[in-house]
Amino acid sequence: MSAVHKLLIGLMWLFAALLVSDAARAERIKEIASIAGVRNNQLVGYGIIVGLDGTGENTPFTTQSMVNMLARMGVSLPPGQTMQLKNAAAVMVTADLPPFARIGQPINVTVSSIGSAKSLRGGTLVMTPLKGADGNVYAMAQGNIVVAGAGAEGGGSKTVVNHLSVGRIDNGASVEREVPMPLGQGDMASFELRRTDFGTAQRMVDAINKSMGSGTASATDGRQVQVKLPANTEERVAFLGAVENLSVTPMQMPAKVIVNARSGSIVINQAVMIDACAIAHGNLAVSVTADNTVSQPGAMASGQTAGVTNATVDIRSDGGALITVNAGANLADVVKALNAVGAKPQELIAILQAMKMAGSLRAELEII
Repeated sequence: MSAVHKLLIGLMWLFAALLVSDAARAERIKEIASIAGVRNNQLVGYGIIVGLDGTGENTPFTTQSMVNMLARMGVSLPPGQTMQLKNAAAVMVTADLPPFARIGQPINVTVSSIGSAKSLRGGTLVMTPLKGADGNVYAMAQGNIVVAGAGAEGGGSKTVVNHLSVGRIDNGASVEREVPMPLGQGDMASFELRRTDFGTAQRMVDAINKSMGSGTASATDGRQVQVKLPANTEERVAFLGAVENLSVTPMQMPAKVIVNARSGSIVINQAVMIDACAIAHGNLAVSVTADNTVSQPGAMASGQTAGVTNATVDIRSDGGALITVNAGANLADVVKALNAVGAKPQELIAILQAMKMAGSLRAELEII
């Protein structure tokens, strides 16, 4: 094989590697945008769990709910008699109603205790209506609860694994009312980007027009892209499915540093860069010690015994050297530069704020 052939093969492999690298950065439209109007709807309901193994509660609202439920079933308590509940608990039941859900379709529900129940393990949720934001009932929930945890106690000791006051019922609710979706009622469909970006919106328009024909898509703003639907309504599902699977390379995320001031967590994305700067980092330690003694006067001094406190104040500065941080071109250099300072996460928050004020941190600093 000649040198020219080897060079051509090498260039072909390099070109293929570049194509694979570029394809790895591309994302499908369904991963960066969603069709307007196609969304989940939250459902919530109040219910009662029965069948607990002595881990229930005897709160007033639980007792009242049990009395009302038994009354609807034709069972009434004798006058003046109260219920002592140990195997029942009041819960809130939540679920997400998926788009295009049909009557009879099962959905998952989450059950959460709202009283003093120790555990929901082994309980059964009694039929509970789940309502939407408009007050209408959209699903009915009932079933056995699965709790991913365990607990035991005895002799004043207690141990718990995971969380026992929240459980889940897979396919525990049945849809009773459908939510109308406006999709396909007009001539246009709107794709909404999950993150506002004018460059990504334009790239999305270019990809759709290139694949589906010029003039098919147009960007309304940096978040919404309008797409013309086929005149034949029977072709719209296949058309939208094809659009969702088109590949688009999003614009690079803006440089951002997220700081959680409560936990000290710091997250830096790939676009963050820093300019050269000098950082002085050190802790000023002030130590005060006291030695309490007794002053005893001489036998002929006619004095009185008194307490004396001898205090010693020591001021010590740990570190405090001026450290030069070189300009970082990528995330690895930024992390390396910040680690060279030797600060803890809580101290890095103050350093990042000072770097931002000095103009050395080329990123948006967001504190949550």
